[in-house]
Amino acid sequence: MNRERKTPERRSRKARRTRDTLAQAAFELVLDRGLREVTVEEIAERADVDRRTFSRYFTSKEAAVLNSVRGDGDRINDALRARPAGEPPLTAYRRAVLDWLADPEAQAWHRRPRIFELLVLAEEEPTLYAAFHHIRVDAQEDSVAIVAERLGVDPRQDIRPAVTVAAGAGALLAAQAAWVRGGCPEELPRLVERAFDALSGELVQEPAEPASHSTTEGNGTS
Repeated sequence: MNRERKTPERRSRKARRTRDTLAQAAFELVLDRGLREVTVEEIAERADVDRRTFSRYFTSKEAAVLNSVRGDGDRINDALRARPAGEPPLTAYRRAVLDWLADPEAQAWHRRPRIFELLVLAEEEPTLYAAFHHIRVDAQEDSVAIVAERLGVDPRQDIRPAVTVAAGAGALLAAQAAWVRGGCPEELPRLVERAFDALSGELVQEPAEPASHSTTEGNGTS
């Protein structure tokens, strides 16, 4: 009886190891050589499995490459569930994102090796960007359900949960885009703070440099 229980557990652990090995192989190959230069067969070979095994775990090489960030939406949603019930929904979402960024165990993007490179590549490769968008949408659907439960409403009848999540996720996406363009991996938490400040109207406008004028401008002699 005990042996019967252990067999499915061993199979599950083996399946997770295989999936993780394939994902890591895809991650390394694509970041080292570029998405278009890597085939599914090469990923499978690096992981020491065949093409059929790859197809059992992933629908595409894009899905395999992005496996390393797939769980981040779940981590943010776990943090959202843990926020105090009395917090306004958008505040709770913001603080959930910041909790994820600050948690060393969660290893947010700026703490995890080469994730910055991956998201830069996702901005450049349309198929990778599309796959990443699907991951975000799945996470946001769960976020809407969590916010609806916090408010005690049906998200099919009440638009507020969807609006809250769309706004919060949009701020995070804007921060991510600025992070990728800026080229400074350690800047992500500051950019997220600024994006949410902008959303809530709390962004302080930095004073512009005064325009320089020539002291002789307009003083021509007649």
